Amino acid sequence: MPTMTAPFDLTLEQLREHRSAKWSRVPADVLPAWTAEMDVRTAPAVADALQLAIGRSDFGYAGDPAPVTQAFAGFARDTWGWDPADGGGRMRLFSDVGHAVKEILGALTQPGDPVIINPPVYLSFYPWLAGLRLTPLEVPMLDVASGGRLDLDGMARALTSGARVVLLCSPHNPLGHVYPREDLASLAELALEHGAVVVADEIHAPLVHPGSPTGFVPWLSVSDAARQVGIAVHSPSKAWNTAGLKLAVGITAVEGRWPQIREEVDWAPSILGQYAAIAAYTDGRDWLDEVRRQLQERTTRLADLLAEHLPGVRYRPGHSSYLAWLDCRELGLGDDPAATFLERGRVQLSPGPAFGAGGSGFARLNYGTSEELMAEAVRRMARAL
Repeated sequence: MPTMTAPFDLTLEQLREHRSAKWSRVPADVLPAWTAEMDVRTAPAVADALQLAIGRSDFGYAGDPAPVTQAFAGFARDTWGWDPADGGGRMRLFSDVGHAVKEILGALTQPGDPVIINPPVYLSFYPWLAGLRLTPLEVPMLDVASGGRLDLDGMARALTSGARVVLLCSPHNPLGHVYPREDLASLAELALEHGAVVVADEIHAPLVHPGSPTGFVPWLSVSDAARQVGIAVHSPSKAWNTAGLKLAVGITAVEGRWPQIREEVDWAPSILGQYAAIAAYTDGRDWLDEVRRQLQERTTRLADLLAEHLPGVRYRPGHSSYLAWLDCRELGLGDDPAATFLERGRVQLSPGPAFGAGGSGFARLNYGTSEELMAEAVRRMARAL
């Protein structure tokens, strides 16, 4: 078993050497707390798997997907009590979750069709839909100040209006809301009643915090109705910080649920992504548990920092991942407070308006970093005032 390392002990000087988007696409004096990358040392199991690929000079096209899908199925069984191999469905690989969602939606819809989403929601949903010439049909989350919940009555109205596809972000980004089984089951019944398909982006699922009151419920494990209507997409990219290795897993639970997806999609995943995914899902679990534990601790520390330095900011800690949805409306910084934090404080957050309805006056902060850098981000935000 590879030796465990301290995941978040990278220094600012080390991070400035990174070529990833988070660090290379900002000026040298800006502290990045925006795009969803963590500042972590690579899980030892993943690092060893990549070294194995290098030693083998194995850099060809991605090969047989079975070792990846088997590794994911084992992780899902052990982590969530869900066997994605049951029921006559199938799994297939994509290059990433965005690629998977766009291919699936492209096969399910025609230009102009509405797709139901639940803002404030993952900001990339909007350009994905725009690129396919689809119309976002917004059903905003309720009780955002209390952590959020799904508006089931609003979902029913949207489906009654004729929408036949739901793009569900589960767990919810940026709220960190982990949907309870009963809400998912109700949505599944609504979708089945209206002949709709639910495409569940479950990329943050492995990062649900250990103290989450509900625990993550995979869409395809919710009910028979959910299995009938659902397509789920997973990836190790957020939990093990391997976005650049390009691999996602799409899953259906019943025969014939997949739409007609182009054959060339099978050539899109990366072979290094395959090596990394197998290692992550099998031997990277202890590392992940430590990351999840530390992220849960970060939510408490972040709340304390905000109370000390920015008491006008409202923050309700979520129960998954490393993204904080900050209500900055009392600061009087307008619709896009992230712009002020960048200009005056030299810290970059994600702009709230990009997350759709309900995003004005908010900003999203990435706290998937060391405690020192998280604290520095908050101090810079305070100086911006």
